[in-house]
Amino acid sequence: MVKQSIFGRMAQLAKANINSLLDQAENPQKMLDQMVRDYTNNIAEAESAVAQTIGNLRMLQDDYNEDLKNAQDWGTKALAASRKADEYRAKGDIVDAEKFDNLAKVALQRQMGSESEAKASAPSIASQVEVVDRLKHGLDQMKGKLNELTSKRNELVARSKTAAAQTQVHDALKSINIMDPTSEVGRFEEKIRREEAKVRGQQELAESSLDAQFNSLEDLGEQTEIEARLAALKSGGSAAAIGTGNGKPAGSVVEESDFDRL
Repeated sequence: MVKQSIFGRMAQLAKANINSLLDQAENPQKMLDQMVRDYTNNIAEAESAVAQTIGNLRMLQDDYNEDLKNAQDWGTKALAASRKADEYRAKGDIVDAEKFDNLAKVALQRQMGSESEAKASAPSIASQVEVVDRLKHGLDQMKGKLNELTSKRNELVARSKTAAAQTQVHDALKSINIMDPTSEVGRFEEKIRREEAKVRGQQELAESSLDAQFNSLEDLGEQTEIEARLAALKSGGSAAAIGTGNGKPAGSVVEESDFDRL
């Protein structure tokens, strides 16, 4: 009963569809871990049962071989006793001849008993050999499934770790994305851009102020020349002697019609 129970459980586990079981599991990794433990425990139990079955088979085979050996030995003894009886009978010693003939008969009887025991145990041995072969085959299937389960579990764990690592890398890259204005780098870049813009504004303002100063100097020089020429005219000089100027006189605004009044 125990052997049949183990054999049936081995067959059931060996036929298990791992992929189908994983598809139905809420947590495939935990399920695989549990299945690996179950398979390991069942394999250990099955190995013990198979070892015991093999031991029983070897005992039956030993008894069978011993029966065959005893049958052979008793046959040899029967032959020796029969020949001894023939020797005594040839010498006319009927008493000893009968004695050894009886010994030969006893040996033959025991030979037949050993042969009968060997013959009776032969079917049991054949049946036990078949059971052992089936158990060994089932055990090999379970070990193959265990290897498959272990590989699946290791693959799943490796993929899970890889996915977790990729998620961490993705999150890390996302947190330092320089194109993200909400990131620290984005805010620092924006601050630098504002400072650079401020510097450009200051430069433009300084350049504008310097241009105004140069224009003021040019206007002052022109006015000075006009005053000098006017003073020369009043002292009796001529416009030709002073040179041609194209500056505008200071003071009130002069219209072209004012020259017609001269």
